[in-house]
Amino acid sequence: MVGRSDRCSENKAEDKSGNNLEDLIQSKKLIPNGEVAVRYCVPDVKDEIKTYLKVWTDMDVDVILTTGGTGFSPRDVTPEATQEDPANLWVEHYSYIPDFYRKPPASVAMLANALVVLSSSAKDGEIEVRISVGAVCGIRGNTLIINLPGSTKASQECLESIAMSIPHAVSVMRNRILDVEETHQKMHGDSATQNSHSHHHHHHHHHAHKVDQESKVDVSKVARRARTSTYPLLDVDTAQRIVLEHAELIGTETVKFKEALGRVLAENVLAKDPLPPFPASIKDGYAVIASDGAGPRTVLGDSTAGVKPSEPAPLKRGQCVRINTGAPVPAGADCVVQVEDTKLLKEGDDGQTELEVEILVAPTSGQEIRPVGSDIALGQLVLAKGTHLGPSELGLLATVGVVHVQVYKLPCVTVLSTGNELQDPGRPLETGCIRDSNKTTLVSLMKEAGFPVIDADIARDNPKAVLSKLKEALSTGDVIVTTGSVSMGERDILRDVLITDIGATVHYARVFMKPGKPTTFATCDYEGRKKLILGLPGNPVSATVTSHLYVLPALRKMAGHPSPLATIIKATTEEEVALDPRPEYHRAILSWPEGITIPTAKSTGPTPNGTTKPPVNLSWKPRHFGPNKFDL
Repeated sequence: MVGRSDRCSENKAEDKSGNNLEDLIQSKKLIPNGEVAVRYCVPDVKDEIKTYLKVWTDMDVDVILTTGGTGFSPRDVTPEATQEDPANLWVEHYSYIPDFYRKPPASVAMLANALVVLSSSAKDGEIEVRISVGAVCGIRGNTLIINLPGSTKASQECLESIAMSIPHAVSVMRNRILDVEETHQKMHGDSATQNSHSHHHHHHHHHAHKVDQESKVDVSKVARRARTSTYPLLDVDTAQRIVLEHAELIGTETVKFKEALGRVLAENVLAKDPLPPFPASIKDGYAVIASDGAGPRTVLGDSTAGVKPSEPAPLKRGQCVRINTGAPVPAGADCVVQVEDTKLLKEGDDGQTELEVEILVAPTSGQEIRPVGSDIALGQLVLAKGTHLGPSELGLLATVGVVHVQVYKLPCVTVLSTGNELQDPGRPLETGCIRDSNKTTLVSLMKEAGFPVIDADIARDNPKAVLSKLKEALSTGDVIVTTGSVSMGERDILRDVLITDIGATVHYARVFMKPGKPTTFATCDYEGRKKLILGLPGNPVSATVTSHLYVLPALRKMAGHPSPLATIIKATTEEEVALDPRPEYHRAILSWPEGITIPTAKSTGPTPNGTTKPPVNLSWKPRHFGPNKFDL
């Protein structure tokens, strides 16, 4: 949701329309299955609006609602911002949403609704001019953008007129075939009670959108299934290297520096101004001429940090100017004497002014002065391309006045669970089912790392369902993370669907590690873009461990991080540990006893299936650097 208001963006007014729409979507479920992912209020500036529309569409959100800026005033520029894009990536569907529900286009529906409200208000003698004449609807990439009026009442009524159509519009736009077919079947069923002409029309409409989702994978011949894997067993280092080789940058974008926390610079940043931009005092004291030595000085005035100095004549011998830390050194002065090395000789105005002071210690030229550019020179490299932007780096950008930076785009992650036994955590538990905890854990893990995530739902253990959900995931994400369906069971069909139906290349499907042996990595070209698919085991601990080892490094590499792998340190254990032949990952608690340089790791023990207490990813490896010491 983008609110457009100068006052709201400066926190001088409340975004009442935005608050109301968020409540309608979040609490009252006006848009079926709708959830507000992010909300921001921008000033009435076209470029600002365009920036947020571009950033959020690149994040692959489903729908962007804008409020305000659709009227007649010169600063009502939201429709223009919606239709302009410097990269010329806009699909020309403005003021048009396909006739999904046999309704008028969305912008026309909103306008018609506003006209009805205007007419009824006029009948009551209360004419409200709230018609959004300039409002448009558009599609950029896979995101639907809808302009709404700025007033609370008008924006609500306009959204109410199209809310039920939005989920289906998104499903068609994103090629979510099963959802589209379900809607069309409902439409077909509703129309069946009408005349046969109507029935024929909708039947034809149904087939116009139908895409064959039948899988070519045959799971009927259970007795002939493979009983051993044909894939070689790779070590963890090799598996990580293969993933990183395929994890490619996906482009750059320009963002506000305040929104760049955690991002990676895609350009060198040079100082636009020197720092300090003037000779600045290091101490509170007096600006003087060094050659005058010690002795009395006439106080001419003061120089205060943050106050634009006047342009007095240069300082002359025997004169001084009171100065505080960070203030410009006045012309003619070549040093600063700290206040502790002075004594008041004469005051005026009943102590409100200083007329004469004595310099107690002879100063030297340049004393207590920061020269121009002594911290940062004009044109100096401030931050290099590839720098990870943390709080200090953002502060440095603010210091040099760089308010927009080019950063690497963040890859979008789509998380898909598989399994007949899985159900949504919010539903009452059914017999034979378990709640899907993997998705919550992995989505939270990716969000914590700063990556945009899409929930691709749960796929049942049959080829058609897996194929359909995979295609939905591939259409929305750069990296697709699945859990389950990668072992040797008769219903573990992910690899077969990837190869047979998607045409993906499986680079490996077994890794010498515990847990996580059946981890699978594949790539494919889908809709003209390279996609990475990481098939993780369904065991919650295995899924979490392999996410740390493979998924997060891949995402970091795609986001421009120069060192995407986690740091490895050495640790010692408090007790003997039985080593598995495979590198084994335990939950552990780290501590640094006083006087000990190598930390101590206390294993919480092998993790039983289903226990997802977060590991520190302690890897018990039989290395040769001493008893009970291991890589972490």
